[in-house]
Amino acid sequence: MSAEKKKRERARYLWTEIMLLINILLITACFAIGWMHFYQKNLAVTYLQKGIAVIVLLYIVLYVLLGRVFLAFTINTPHKLEIIYGQFLTEFSVDFIMYFVTFLLMKGFPYVWPMLLILLVQLLVSIIWTYVVHTVYIKTVVPLKALVIWDNKDYFDELYESYSKDHRFKIVGSRHISECIDHYDEVLKGIEVVMLIGVHSHPRNKMLKYCIGNDIKMFIVPRVGDIVMSGAKRIHILNFPTSYIERYNPSPMYTIIKRSFDILSSAIMLLITSPIMLIVALLIKRDGGSVLYKQNRLTKNGKVFQLLKFRSMKMDAESDGIARLSSGVHDDRVTPIGRIIRKYRIDELPQLINIIKGDMSVVGPRPERPEIAEQYEKSLPEFSFRLQTKAGLTGLAQVYGKYNTNPNAKLIMDLQYIAKASVIEDLSIIFATIMVLFQKDSTDGVKHGQTTALR
Repeated sequence: MSAEKKKRERARYLWTEIMLLINILLITACFAIGWMHFYQKNLAVTYLQKGIAVIVLLYIVLYVLLGRVFLAFTINTPHKLEIIYGQFLTEFSVDFIMYFVTFLLMKGFPYVWPMLLILLVQLLVSIIWTYVVHTVYIKTVVPLKALVIWDNKDYFDELYESYSKDHRFKIVGSRHISECIDHYDEVLKGIEVVMLIGVHSHPRNKMLKYCIGNDIKMFIVPRVGDIVMSGAKRIHILNFPTSYIERYNPSPMYTIIKRSFDILSSAIMLLITSPIMLIVALLIKRDGGSVLYKQNRLTKNGKVFQLLKFRSMKMDAESDGIARLSSGVHDDRVTPIGRIIRKYRIDELPQLINIIKGDMSVVGPRPERPEIAEQYEKSLPEFSFRLQTKAGLTGLAQVYGKYNTNPNAKLIMDLQYIAKASVIEDLSIIFATIMVLFQKDSTDGVKHGQTTALR
């Protein structure tokens, strides 16, 4: 990369960080001014300046942490609405938490409307900030020349199309890895970014060393082995650094916390959503047939359990006995009410009962049908690695993938979760789940022939 281009990139990075700092300060200022004006005078004890500083600092910490979860600071995303949506979810979540904190500090019950007014002002600030910053960023960004290098073309077209839509890169072509080995100087001349798809470890490592030595950025689509290795523990044997890998084996403390959270959160959600579930049940019953749909699914260690869902398809949807994935809300087997409850994931609410029973967890790999999993495993034997932990109502694959995401990508995301499972990771995924509830394409069905597993 040329010195001039490096200078521009550093300047753009610094500008981005300054814009993010301005956003944090503006949103925090909206809260601080509103909180001091509407709530401070009614506190149980008089707050000194240090006390107010603690409240403001708490808001900043929560805003930054949740902002990362909700992708509120991703200026480089192609869509401004995604940034605004992330900002709104972050502001709503932090304001809700701070409202509860205010309740604990006040003599009586705090009014809700001042916090709603603060939220509205924050949203307006976010919209203005997003349009200004995003527009400037898109106009000033200089796309980097990128070369896509592949070894396995099973899902090459899907990824190539995604890379081509990213304004940060200018895709100048693609090469098979065999064309690059021992010809790096020729193939990578003038290239600033290399994107590797399905390349095995030996040629990939050679490419990696060359790119690092020549200041070329790399994006790597990981393979199953890469994800398994990412969960390795560092130990020393005879003063020699060693990586230790075993099957998923969480600590007893994490297991207890996770199970307790599953039971408590599911019980609360059942209570909160019971009116919605009752209305949905009545609407489904009005159309005739059963309200709930029971289906065999796989969970930890391949155990089969009966997953509960609100019935969204006709009673004879699989009368031929063949297991088929849905092709989306336009599937002719989906009922009118089914289209609505699928769009907003309401059909999955009965799975809260599965969680309380212990068949599922709130966070984990998507519960797959035995017949579909068997199809995937014919060409993707590692697909069973997902079953090292309980299936989940939500998870990385459910949040960052879609219903029609290919099996290899689902496996990679599920293994990423298993490799780094923790209480913080679970909470992060739960917060991020809110983001996808209203994304139209998150419930897209599979296309014809997409049930075949991909490596």
